[in-house]
Amino acid sequence: MAGGQQTPRQKMINLMYLVFIAMLAMQIDQEIIRSYKDTNQSLTDTRLMVEDKNDKIFEATLKAKADSSPEVYGPMFAQYQELKGKTNDLVGYITELKDKMSTEAEYNSDLAVEESFTALNNTEPSTTTFFKDGDEKTLSTQSVELKNKVDALRQYIVTTFGNNAQLKDVATRANKMMVAEFPKGDKRANKGWTQYKFYNQPLVAALSNLEVIQSEARNLQSDALTSMLQEKVDADIKFDAYEALVSGPSSVMKGEPAQIKIAIGTFASSVPGLAITGAQVVNGQGIITPATGAVGEQKFAGQISFTDKNGKPHTLPYAHTLNVVSGAEALKEQSGAILAADKMNVLYRGLSNPVSGSILGANLEATTLSAAGASVSGGRGKWNVTPAGGNEVTLTIAGKSPSGKTISQPFKFRVKNIPPPRGEIRGKSYDVMPANMISKQTLTATLKDFDFPVSFNVVSFKVKVPGKAVMSVNGSSLAPVESLTKGLRAGDNIAIFDVQATAQGLSGVVLPNIGGVVISVL
Repeated sequence: MAGGQQTPRQKMINLMYLVFIAMLAMQIDQEIIRSYKDTNQSLTDTRLMVEDKNDKIFEATLKAKADSSPEVYGPMFAQYQELKGKTNDLVGYITELKDKMSTEAEYNSDLAVEESFTALNNTEPSTTTFFKDGDEKTLSTQSVELKNKVDALRQYIVTTFGNNAQLKDVATRANKMMVAEFPKGDKRANKGWTQYKFYNQPLVAALSNLEVIQSEARNLQSDALTSMLQEKVDADIKFDAYEALVSGPSSVMKGEPAQIKIAIGTFASSVPGLAITGAQVVNGQGIITPATGAVGEQKFAGQISFTDKNGKPHTLPYAHTLNVVSGAEALKEQSGAILAADKMNVLYRGLSNPVSGSILGANLEATTLSAAGASVSGGRGKWNVTPAGGNEVTLTIAGKSPSGKTISQPFKFRVKNIPPPRGEIRGKSYDVMPANMISKQTLTATLKDFDFPVSFNVVSFKVKVPGKAVMSVNGSSLAPVESLTKGLRAGDNIAIFDVQATAQGLSGVVLPNIGGVVISVL
């Protein structure tokens, strides 16, 4: 909303906007967006935990090793610092893009889904951020910059660690996951990577897609760091205290790959007699690859058993819960529609009523609005509706989902006459003045706090003075009643009634009765 002093019309628009947010919350199933938002938050929380672990534990350990044994750990620490710089550059740039889009959508992450639904469903920020002038075929400078930073991080990891047996897996993963373009020949839904991830995407989906890149970058940084330490730390491990370590997402999008890792302490790579129930043991870690083809909760539990250096057996329990939630395509296919009258859930006869509407996931360019018993003009989610007769009209909004499925939903609105205007003298329906001032006044008709451009011209009225016959007056001036006002005393009341007027901005509607005016003689 615009800042500064607001007009009564703007206040009314703001109030009605809040009312319709509440109304829409009852019409649209918000569980998908809630799940999507929770998934995004889970990814963010996991990334922040990885960052904290990298900085406070593993990086500090590697630096201490480099200080004490510079000939062994010095080169590794230098490589890691350069990797960290490129990762920070990418993660920081993406954070700027997320903040920019959230600001444009007026999204507040502290609000509940019900209160932030409109912002989370807004497709405009992602489209304008990643595509020049919103054109799907023309990438913006931000899109190019994002791709360059992703490519720079991947190329550094592959070039630096690709021939290092200890870090080769990190390079392989970077080559596969740290990309900003689909593999050659892979055109999902006939779209490129940027179009598929961000064009016409709701804000919540775009934020999640960006968070996935940030999380993968931090995970690669963490994997490189732990791999640098892994072989060197083994000799220092003393198994005098044990704790099962489970690492994995708490939520995953339907159809997306996921991994859950179970390990002991600091990822020991070689432990005699290591066995983990329900998992495949690889380099001292248990790997579980859950099925993500169906939405729902999955629970994993078992035991880690091993033998320490002294030959003593140990058994530790582990447990983890994974929630598989709907992904971006399910969100785009959601068939709930949104329709809101900009003023109220009322359309006024004889007026061009502004109406806004959209369909979740559908392109506004191809969204239409129709109404039986009313004329409709406009497009791109903004229309003007002029109802004819009757006390109710049904507006039908229609469009196509990303898969081409036709979506249509009707909404009913009441049709009413405009409120009755009232007569006024000097802006009041009751005024006090000397008798000799009455004939110098002009009668007007006004409609207070009405948010449509309608005005009135008084064409006739009647006047009743105590003790005298009613006088009919043409026009809006009280000059003809001057003879009636002579001899009036203080306390006498003059009644002006049966006010007739014409309206500007209103067509085909008979004006309701216009309220009269009372003048008290001073």
